[in-house]
Amino acid sequence: MPRKKNGFPYEIHPSPAKGEDGKNIVYAKPAKGLKMNISELDKFCHNNYALRSGELELVFNTFIDAAAEIMAMGYRIDTPIGSFVPKLALKREITDANAVKNSDVKLEGVDYNPGKRWNKAIGKWLFDGFRRVDNPNTQELMQDKAHLEEALKKSIKGGYTTVREFAWNAHLTLYSARKQLNAWTGGKNPKLMKTRMGQQDIYTEKDL
Repeated sequence: MPRKKNGFPYEIHPSPAKGEDGKNIVYAKPAKGLKMNISELDKFCHNNYALRSGELELVFNTFIDAAAEIMAMGYRIDTPIGSFVPKLALKREITDANAVKNSDVKLEGVDYNPGKRWNKAIGKWLFDGFRRVDNPNTQELMQDKAHLEEALKKSIKGGYTTVREFAWNAHLTLYSARKQLNAWTGGKNPKLMKTRMGQQDIYTEKDL
């Protein structure tokens, strides 16, 4: 039977977890290579939703500035696209609550909860269902050193990268991307240094 030509394109990948039959459990994820930046989204909205050119990008930039100012006051922000909550942490390990000083507290990031509105909004466009596409061969990609090096070069932004960013550029699963990045942190001459930041690891170029 020929494959569908319409629908949400997805890939099937094996996970590290084993099923009852002893084989790797597989999971679905959006197909690689489909990515739109804010300028392209702005143009799409201008052409299809009657927004003025540059308007969406301006709104996003204004929202980030305004939301950052409000969250710096300690507020949680609830919006139609989800909720934003400033996340705090302590700079050092402290067991006595009375010993915590203002200078011990740091901003660790922002937690984002998209809520359920996205499911409904995306769901109304899934009238063509889903469409499976051929996966890149993960084993072949992991053995292609030139490909991995080029993907790392594309992924390094500001001197560091993340598992998700590297996985996207290398066309790997998150598991395989993490495995490769961790491999680059080992040995006598490691290429990368891994640091925990919030809920994710960041990988920094060792020579920086």
